Amino acid sequence: MKVLDFPLIKITIAFLFGILVSYYCAPSIKISLAFLGICSFVFCIFYFLSKKNKKTNIFFGICSYLISFSTGICVLLFHTDTYDKSNYTHSKTVFENPQFITFTLREKLKSNDYNDRFIGLINSIDNKAYSGKVIINIQKDSLKNPLIIGNQIRVKTTLQRTSSSKNPNQFDYAKYLADKQIYAQVYCKKSEIRINKKIQKDIWYYSGRLHSTILKNLEKAHFSKDEMNVALALILGQQQEISSDIIKDYQYSGATHVLSVSGLHVGFIMLFIMFILKPVPNTRKGSAIKLISILISLAGFAIISGLSPSVLRSVVMFSFVAIGNHLRRSGNIYHTLLVSILLILLFEPYFLFDVGFQLSYLALFFIVWLQPVLKKIWSPKNKIAIYIWNALTVSFAAQIGTLPLCLYYFHQFPGLFFVTNIIILPVLSFIMIAGIIVMIFAIFKSPPEILVYVFEKSIFILNKMIHYVASFESFVIQDISFNFYYLITLYFLIITATIWFKKPSFNKLVIVLVSIISVQLSLIYTKREISNQKELIVYNTKKNTLISKRFGSEITLFTRDTTLEKSSKSNTFNSYLVGNFSILNTSQQIKNVLFFNGKKIAILDSSGVYENTVQPDILVLTQSPKINFDRLLEDLHPKIIIADGSNSYSIQRMWKESCKKKNIPFHATAEKGFYRLN
Repeated sequence: MKVLDFPLIKITIAFLFGILVSYYCAPSIKISLAFLGICSFVFCIFYFLSKKNKKTNIFFGICSYLISFSTGICVLLFHTDTYDKSNYTHSKTVFENPQFITFTLREKLKSNDYNDRFIGLINSIDNKAYSGKVIINIQKDSLKNPLIIGNQIRVKTTLQRTSSSKNPNQFDYAKYLADKQIYAQVYCKKSEIRINKKIQKDIWYYSGRLHSTILKNLEKAHFSKDEMNVALALILGQQQEISSDIIKDYQYSGATHVLSVSGLHVGFIMLFIMFILKPVPNTRKGSAIKLISILISLAGFAIISGLSPSVLRSVVMFSFVAIGNHLRRSGNIYHTLLVSILLILLFEPYFLFDVGFQLSYLALFFIVWLQPVLKKIWSPKNKIAIYIWNALTVSFAAQIGTLPLCLYYFHQFPGLFFVTNIIILPVLSFIMIAGIIVMIFAIFKSPPEILVYVFEKSIFILNKMIHYVASFESFVIQDISFNFYYLITLYFLIITATIWFKKPSFNKLVIVLVSIISVQLSLIYTKREISNQKELIVYNTKKNTLISKRFGSEITLFTRDTTLEKSSKSNTFNSYLVGNFSILNTSQQIKNVLFFNGKKIAILDSSGVYENTVQPDILVLTQSPKINFDRLLEDLHPKIIIADGSNSYSIQRMWKESCKKKNIPFHATAEKGFYRLN
């Protein structure tokens, strides 16, 4: 690809590899800085040598890429809060005993049924200066929550580490938060909080106040709650109050991207501003006025929307597009995209591991790269046909580009995504324009009723259209097993096929055939890998007991629940099925004794009845059996004890102490997660 001839793109790619190496290998800061210093020294040597001898240019180029690579390593390390000695993770007592902790509220999160949730910055622990981000959970009650962004609060509490996923193949919430530099949570009541009268007035405070003003003025205009929550998501990227049913409709219809402010929304705003500025002449002075107006408007939009990461990404990206247009360099959008990626990741390298970041840039790249190819397949004459064809090609280009990643992360595919995009684009275009006008009004006062009415009804129509498409659930393909091998080889196929399709040649066709073979090899390798595996899993479930035996791709499920069908369809078990390319062979009521791979496994339930002659290798305790535990250990002599999540915590603590005295391994799934026996 000619785009790779641009030096900055190679530098950006080397920088990305540096971030990846730093993330997965976690080198020490000293070694990373030493490597960067050596690369910089060698770079300087070859810089002067290249002036005298052009043959050394290749080494000068290699050194520049090595500097970019080592910079990527160091940038991620410097943005990892746990390396900062003042970070709260280095406090020895805050995770064990209640301490007086002061926080500054930074961001409002989506509340749950029990708590109002915020992201807070720690200022001090027991009057000692500390730093770091945590999630603050404040128990809901009948009183209105008086807290705002910028409040400094003090509470005596214990930090709780966010636990990793307790069952196989489930979403790892702890890792997700760690990538955002959040390593703990706080749970407290409103009565326990002391609010400092002094408010930290930074850009997040003013952004929060502006957002609150908009919300109050919209409520004064009697905006319907459901429609207003969708409006806040569409225009400002605030999804905190959207109902789960509406989110589900958008997911099933393939329109989730509409609720997340991305390049689509910021692009609408940029086009709207350019339309308003159309009368300004394209002179040197006029072009500068347009650029400054666009940059200020986009920055203002980012502040109004609460400076969320997704909005900041899109604003930075389109700011570079605007600058490129001003400099008459709009011909190569790829350069603009990669420069914006480089700038964003220099300041926030962990964005690289954010699903939204990956999907937004992939979608935009494939729209720019693949959509013109798809558009040439047919050239309609009718205006309506042209609109439909353009909408279809844009939708298919974005979907093709993001499909492997969506399957890898979400394991589902909305089959009617193209229908959704065709029918919602006209309504969405109107909503975005009307929404911008309404939000501008709402900054200063309550918007005119007629404008609010039109805006509200347009969102109501959009929701109904989305709900209608989502009602065809048979077109939503769910539980698609997809692994990393499939992800890499499928992207290899898509990229090589597109390159060949744009300009066919024999050599390119050979590479396409190689990519097809690589996809087939990934399928064969995965199937062979799965067929050779066998394992027994004891799951962590609170109200039920789930144990599964897997031989290859066939699974037998054992459960205490009398409703076997319900147990087999639980999210806990379903995630395991999808993640291991497996099918449920049979579901059975759990037995007192199981055999697996030469091991005898005894299961003891609430009845507390057992046979002294069993002598198991593994003893699984479920449903809090009332037994003399020390006598049980003397009678059965198990090699390891497993306590699943159906047991009470107090009993598990007693069992753990008894096992410790007798030097018998004790595995509590509520503490350590599921138990796997290979």
